Amino acid sequence: MEKKEGIKIIEGFEHVKYSHVQYSHEEMTERSQKFYDWMETRRSVREFSDKPVPKEVIENILLSASTAPSGAHKQPWTFCVVTNPEIKKKIREAAEKEEYESYTKRMSQEWLDDLKPMATDWEKPFLEIAPYLVIVFKRPFEYEPDGKKRQNYYVNESVGLAAGMLITAIHNAGLVTLTHTPSPMNFLQKILKRPDNERAFLLLPIGYEADEVYVPNNRRKSLEEMAVFYD
Repeated sequence: MEKKEGIKIIEGFEHVKYSHVQYSHEEMTERSQKFYDWMETRRSVREFSDKPVPKEVIENILLSASTAPSGAHKQPWTFCVVTNPEIKKKIREAAEKEEYESYTKRMSQEWLDDLKPMATDWEKPFLEIAPYLVIVFKRPFEYEPDGKKRQNYYVNESVGLAAGMLITAIHNAGLVTLTHTPSPMNFLQKILKRPDNERAFLLLPIGYEADEVYVPNNRRKSLEEMAVFYD
């Protein structure tokens, strides 16, 4: 095993020395409490302002999301960023077509009843109003230069982790978003002309909230309801 300053060579691969800030128990408790209090303010928003957002902010948000862990470090995701009004209009039209079918034919009455507190329906104006649409695509496989397929691993789990970090980064930047998942979503692959190894996973409008926005006063599960400790 070859060893350099801060680097180990293990079976031909470089491993760099890892260091991380460690806190006292008091600091950990305080930091974790503050982070929770801040995350508790996050809400899904359906009413957006068209106020511009600096592109650099979106770039930093995407870079933050891309720090997520992934199976065998394959990073099986593509983030498509849409600001073009014509493309946004096409996406809205296609999404609303699928949503109308879902709300009028596909969804059960129980599902529709569960959605009533969200005050949502098949119309999705935010797809044109929000300054940015980020469409997250998952990549089940890659193509080698010779055309041979190379598998990616734990794709849904990996992309789900990146999406969660993306939403957190959006909140951290002082912006809002909504997890939009029209079903089916293959129209996004067609409109954006994505390759056949990409599948739409999630659509996130990103921007500032409208001037006056009300969100459902939903109660989140308590710690006792959603966690089990085996001491």
